[in-house]
Amino acid sequence: MAEENKELIESGEEEEIEVAEEPKKKPKNAFPGEITRERKRWGFFGIPWTFTKYILTQKKIIIEKGFFKSEENEILMYRVTDMSMTRTMFQKMFGLGTLTVYSHDKTNPTLIIKNIKHCREFKDILSDAVEKDRLRMRMRQNEMFIDDGFDGGDDYDDFDG
Repeated sequence: MAEENKELIESGEEEEIEVAEEPKKKPKNAFPGEITRERKRWGFFGIPWTFTKYILTQKKIIIEKGFFKSEENEILMYRVTDMSMTRTMFQKMFGLGTLTVYSHDKTNPTLIIKNIKHCREFKDILSDAVEKDRLRMRMRQNEMFIDDGFDGGDDYDDFDG
């Protein structure tokens, strides 16, 4: 490798070096472990005139809504079971997309993330974060269960003898 570089320098040829892009600056109110964030955009022209933010951290998805009255909700990463991305013709025209996240969360079993700018990248980052958190928790998909309130009627330890 060093010999190749010497030959390039001596011959006057320049080698192309890939420079990594500058990471996005994190906002002042960034959450600990924040990976990325997106804003819900107004459907026409993709203008961010809404007050809904979707924030991915290493352990959860946080949904912030509201201006006068703020509401914050979260879904733990390991609870996410599936996701799908859809893009209408108008969304494609303005570079937007909708991501649907299915989870075992009580308050948001189906989270619809509408009209976000970098939908595919957001989905890929979310997918990677879910897998990393499942590995961290040592959890597989088949170990997840839905708590439907049924206790199973544990009568096995009762003996009518």
